[in-house]
Amino acid sequence: MWRLPPVILARLAALAALAAAACTHEAASAPVPPPPGVVAAPVAARDIDPWDELTGRVEAVDTVEIRARVAGYVTAVRYREGSDVAAGTVLFTIDPRPAQAALARATAELARARARAAFTRADAARAERLLTASAIPQVERDTAASVAAQADADVAAQIAAVELARLDVEFTQVRAPIAGRTGQALVSRGDYIAAGPAPTVLTTVRSIDPVHVYFTGDEQTYLRYAASTTTAAPARPVFVGFADETGYPHEAKVDFVDNRVDPATGTIRLRAVLANPAHRFAPGLYARVRLSGGAPVHALLVDDKAILTDQDRKFVYALGPGDVATRKDVQLGRLVDGLRVITSGLAPGDRVIVRGIQKIGPGMHVAVETAPAAQPGGPT
Repeated sequence: MWRLPPVILARLAALAALAAAACTHEAASAPVPPPPGVVAAPVAARDIDPWDELTGRVEAVDTVEIRARVAGYVTAVRYREGSDVAAGTVLFTIDPRPAQAALARATAELARARARAAFTRADAARAERLLTASAIPQVERDTAASVAAQADADVAAQIAAVELARLDVEFTQVRAPIAGRTGQALVSRGDYIAAGPAPTVLTTVRSIDPVHVYFTGDEQTYLRYAASTTTAAPARPVFVGFADETGYPHEAKVDFVDNRVDPATGTIRLRAVLANPAHRFAPGLYARVRLSGGAPVHALLVDDKAILTDQDRKFVYALGPGDVATRKDVQLGRLVDGLRVITSGLAPGDRVIVRGIQKIGPGMHVAVETAPAAQPGGPT
């Protein structure tokens, strides 16, 4: 079998050695990428108020359906729909002429009754004198006295009839019984409105300052609230926020807790009183309610941006020895002033990566820039 000459083999071996040395030199001279830079912050530990976030609705303290007390035809609608009115403001007027005629008739009947009563009293006085002189029998004197008493009773009845007729005249002006905001007028000028057993609804007036905020809490919320309520402090404040607001800028007071937990839902209804001097909060608005649940508790908090998700588990990257990223599974609590409560998985003194998370994985060495401990975002 033919073979290469020894000289050629020696030259090929030398070339192979030179190529290997060149590759080794290039590999040694290639730059090593630096570790990814991240920002880490110590876990914050502080006392927090154990409040609960609930949802509720704004309702008026007083809601009145305006109905007519006398029947008749509407002659005027005296208010602007949706406006705020004071108590006693005239909202509608009903044709007063029938009521005025009835008042005139009742007044005339009263005058007639008084004239008859005066005559019967005089007749009874004469009968008394004649009886004293033994000029008439006892029965005639008794009859005259009875007629006089009946006439006085007729006067009293007619006085009541006049007062009722006068009230009917007043009721032809339909007034707002409370101060509040008016609703849509359900009748127009010229409409006939009924009174009696089925009176016509004319409009609705709802009080606007203050307002009630109704909300429901579960059994644990109720028990925490009940445990923190004492005779000396029967009502703890709650804080309310609306759809266009951040946090809970409005303070209210709980003034009612229902006397029964609904066994079907496991919830109980509560109510808070909220001042509304600017008349901004209309009945029916959705409200977020923060209800305090007792004495402050110690908690660990981290920036919510540090929380990552792996299927159904939550975790963070903490710094291990030698600035190595270490995954730690955590259990989450609620948000407090923009920070997330950690109920388990971290310890005081841990440093959690809050920025640059997308560049790292478990076990990677990182270049760390330390940030201050997470601070609350301010009162909410």
